[in-house]
Amino acid sequence: MLGRERIEYKKPDQVLLMRRAGLVVAQALAAVRAAARPGVTTGDLDAVAAEVIRSAGATPSFLGYHGYPRTLCTSVGAEVVHGIPGDRVLVAGDVLSVDCGAVVDGWHGDAAFSVVVGDVEHHDPADVALVETTRRSMWEGIAALARGLAQGQRLGVVGDAVEGSVEDAAAGGGAPLAVVDGYVGHGIGTAMHQAPEVLNHRSRSRGPKLRPGLCVAVEPMLSRGTADTDVLDDGWTVVTSDGARAAHWEHTVALGERGAWVLTAEDGGAAELAARGVQVAPLA
Repeated sequence: MLGRERIEYKKPDQVLLMRRAGLVVAQALAAVRAAARPGVTTGDLDAVAAEVIRSAGATPSFLGYHGYPRTLCTSVGAEVVHGIPGDRVLVAGDVLSVDCGAVVDGWHGDAAFSVVVGDVEHHDPADVALVETTRRSMWEGIAALARGLAQGQRLGVVGDAVEGSVEDAAAGGGAPLAVVDGYVGHGIGTAMHQAPEVLNHRSRSRGPKLRPGLCVAVEPMLSRGTADTDVLDDGWTVVTSDGARAAHWEHTVALGERGAWVLTAEDGGAAELAARGVQVAPLA
């Protein structure tokens, strides 16, 4: 269990190396997002990301990880996470989630986004709300992480904020959404998955106290239906048990002496965090 492992706290120069990996991930995901349109296969998107990562002199984190065969995870519709890119053709209205990791000089970055494919006229408003609520809940979790560092709180503030954000969306008139059970964020650094686990829901277990040097991936996954999931016969693809559509967003975040820095966001998270009353604190 990740929660029983020792946490790897990073020095400022190590966080700068992780920022390099984070920017490669950001660039790869931007290229994939631009390429994601009806008629394109998920395998095509994988090739786009692989080229960006290779051209940057980086290495894909996912390729070969416990035997995983591709650079990206591309999850469509009821697929929550870990979908394997291949010959599936995207169609207008698909909910597509893309997860990407890269390694630079032994240090990892990891991020994900979701999008409704195609022109707006083909979008189901409920799918748009699913994607946007998941995105917002991630940023609320990141903002809570930054505030929690300043206030001497524990990692559990992330789950509080994510679940609270989902509840607020429903209270504001949106359809109720479920936080997918059993899948969490994680520590990250010299390995893609490290301690501590970063829960997406409230818990009595509050986790470690927030301190400079902690680097984590915050990654909520939401479903329009059940929180329960199954794994397909490929051994990787996680799907909702009731076939409801799902979405996934993720960023890698570093905590420093002066605050938080979103390593996989081009602007370090400045715009989204400023909207939540938080300033980013880059090391350089």
